[in-house]
Amino acid sequence: MKQKLIFLDIDGTLTSPGSNIPPESAMKAVKKAQAAGHKVFLCTGRNPAMLAPVLALGFDGAVAGAGGYVFTNDEVLFDCPMKKEDFETGMRLLGENGVFRTIEAKDATWGDEDLGEFLSQAGEGNSELMRWRKALAEQLNIRPMKEYDGSPIYKIVIMCKEMKQLEPAKKALEKDYNFVVQDLAARNCLNGELINRKYDKGRGVRIVAEYYGIGLEDTIGFGDSMNDLEMIETVGYSVCMDNGSPALKAKSDMVCPAVEEDGLYKAFDQLGLL
Repeated sequence: MKQKLIFLDIDGTLTSPGSNIPPESAMKAVKKAQAAGHKVFLCTGRNPAMLAPVLALGFDGAVAGAGGYVFTNDEVLFDCPMKKEDFETGMRLLGENGVFRTIEAKDATWGDEDLGEFLSQAGEGNSELMRWRKALAEQLNIRPMKEYDGSPIYKIVIMCKEMKQLEPAKKALEKDYNFVVQDLAARNCLNGELINRKYDKGRGVRIVAEYYGIGLEDTIGFGDSMNDLEMIETVGYSVCMDNGSPALKAKSDMVCPAVEEDGLYKAFDQLGLL
């Protein structure tokens, strides 16, 4: 079979939301696909620090930070943090309007100190919310905002109760930043992220494909939520997990079983990647 580049979202796709441990069947599929000559990349909203435990399992690189930092095991292909003035404007306007913020540098993450309490009062809803709740509960390298050291920031994750809380920041920054709000909002909680319009997961896929000299028709992407949309629209063949967003399923070429039901292995097998 012709070599393929395979791109996997993490939370809700490769692992249960918030986990760093994929099902045994998923890693078996990854290893068999690599042995067959394919390359498998993580394609995630996580920054390099938060994806590191998964990357260590043997992937070929990652589209990290929703496309803001792209690398193979040997080389950084793209690196685009937020402009300092944009970051400061966004943080001020979001904070003034009661929006809970988590900020991601390449090697560290900081969150508003009262975010954990806010999340504990919100209902279940989507993989992003569950990931952040679990990450906070386990203190997965999310430091208090007061400890922020001025490192370049790639992404601001936002959580609030009402869309109108985002309007001042959107008015100031929407020209250059996409406000991605999950379509499976939990009860009493909207969550999303500010993504620089200079990049997205789809452009990350293009960067990796160009680096390896492989056409997009030979790329395959797996995701579960609307922050995977650009990846799903870019790859040659797209797969959404059954536990994923209905809107993303409608955009995908294939829907495979849920992550907890050996979905990746079954899809890899069906697509002839093993």
